[in-house]
Amino acid sequence: MKKSDDEKKNQKRSHDPGRRSFLKGVSIAGAGAAVVDKLWIETEAREKKTAEPQIVSGSVKIVLDINGIKRSVEVEPRTTLLNTLRNHLDPALTGSKLVCDMGTCGACTVLLDGKPAYSCMVLAVDAVNRKITTVEGLGSPDNLNAVQAAFVQHDALMCGFCTPGFVTTISAYLKKNPNPSLAEVREACKGNFCRCGTYPRVFEAALAAAKSNKKV
Repeated sequence: MKKSDDEKKNQKRSHDPGRRSFLKGVSIAGAGAAVVDKLWIETEAREKKTAEPQIVSGSVKIVLDINGIKRSVEVEPRTTLLNTLRNHLDPALTGSKLVCDMGTCGACTVLLDGKPAYSCMVLAVDAVNRKITTVEGLGSPDNLNAVQAAFVQHDALMCGFCTPGFVTTISAYLKKNPNPSLAEVREACKGNFCRCGTYPRVFEAALAAAKSNKKV
C-alpha cells in the first residue's frame, strides 16, 4: 500500500535538518527561560527576606554616660532614651518631659555630645558612648546655671512642661553664641514649643543669661 503524497511530504518535513535545528533551539530557549525565571524568583525571595525587619526580643544591658556619671541600665532595644531616663534609671531623671512623644514639641530635649536632641526620638542603645546631658546636669536648685537663674528671675515659665527643653536648648546655644541677638535666640528656639505662649519671657531670660557673668 503506497503512502499518499501528503504523508510523504510530512515525513520528509519531519526529517528536515533545518526544522529539527529550529525545534531544538526553541526547546533550549524555553528551558533557559525557565531557569532564568526560577533564579529571578529565588533572588526576589532572598531580597524580600533580607528587607524584612528582624525582630529582636528581650533586654540588653548598656552603660550610658549621663551628666558625667556612668549609669548601667537594662532595656529593650526599642526603648527610647526619654523612656530610659524617666522609667528605667534608679534614681530616675524626670527633668526631660514626655509630651508629644513624636519629636515636635522639644519638651524632652537633652544634649548629646553638647548638641540638642529630642530624647523621644533617640533609642537608648544609640546613645551609648555619647555624652548625655539632661536639665539636671546643667545646674542644681542650690547652684543654678545662668539660664535657669534667668528663667526664675524673668518668670519665663508657666505650666513648666516646656521649660526643661527651653533651658537645655538655650544653654547649649549660649555656649555656641554667647552674645546673641533676639532674632538669633528666636531662631535657636524654633524646635521648642510653648503651649502657654510665654515666648517673650523665654527670650528675655535667654538674653539676660547671655549678659550675665554667671557660667551657662
